[in-house]
Amino acid sequence: MTQNGDVQQYLVEKLKIEIHPTRDAAAVAAAESAASSLMQLAKANPEFAMIFATGASQLGTLQALTQTPGLPWGQIRGFHLDEYIGLSPNHPASFRRYLRDNLTRKVKMKEFFEIDGTASDPEQACKDYAALLRAANPQLCLLGIGENGHLAFNDPDVADFNDPLDVKVVQLDTMCRLQQTAEGWFNSLEEVPARAMTITIPALFRVPKLIASVPGPRKAAIIRRTLEDSISTACPATLLRTHPNATLYLDRDSSAQVMDFLRFSTVAGRG
Repeated sequence: MTQNGDVQQYLVEKLKIEIHPTRDAAAVAAAESAASSLMQLAKANPEFAMIFATGASQLGTLQALTQTPGLPWGQIRGFHLDEYIGLSPNHPASFRRYLRDNLTRKVKMKEFFEIDGTASDPEQACKDYAALLRAANPQLCLLGIGENGHLAFNDPDVADFNDPLDVKVVQLDTMCRLQQTAEGWFNSLEEVPARAMTITIPALFRVPKLIASVPGPRKAAIIRRTLEDSISTACPATLLRTHPNATLYLDRDSSAQVMDFLRFSTVAGRG
């Protein structure tokens, strides 16, 4: 463990962890890390790709990042992690709408490629998006962790650490759909689409740097599982402990159930 003022830093296997005193402080720290990476990438590449997550956990990070002056948005080709199937892009819960409202209308990117959840052939849309993603070779990804441990929409029942696909159609489990209702994106479980299109875990893990913002008390239990459970698809987020450059940004609420583990476990190392 290391401490820097109010920030605590830990290492669990390969996963770097920063615990900040507030949700806003964690979001700003994640945005600062992303901004630094963007500046470095811009110096070395005329253009490069980045993947953006959505959801309540990402709002603070995206707000801080889009308000950071001088970032090389014009060199960035953007992608996102997932989208519901059959949901209009004008629906408040649409991830396309979310990213338009919180990202692409705020900054001028070189390009942004949306996942078309209303495509007539979702399987073909996945193949097309996968081809774009592979060609772009993203270098940075902002992401979160679901209450069921999912990364993107790779819920435990559909997560595959050796998935042959880069983007696929998935069935969303009940816990995932309940989270969307609890966060206010839908009025009831019945309104939440049952299927989605998602970037798969192997495609996500090819990205050299992952920045995960996971604030709030609702995420405390899954953060404990992410750090303490055996690595398996029962909690897909456990695989983050194997990535060579992933950082988890937590606040006091989301880290509440892991403090003893981090302080006393032999797998906790230097920050």
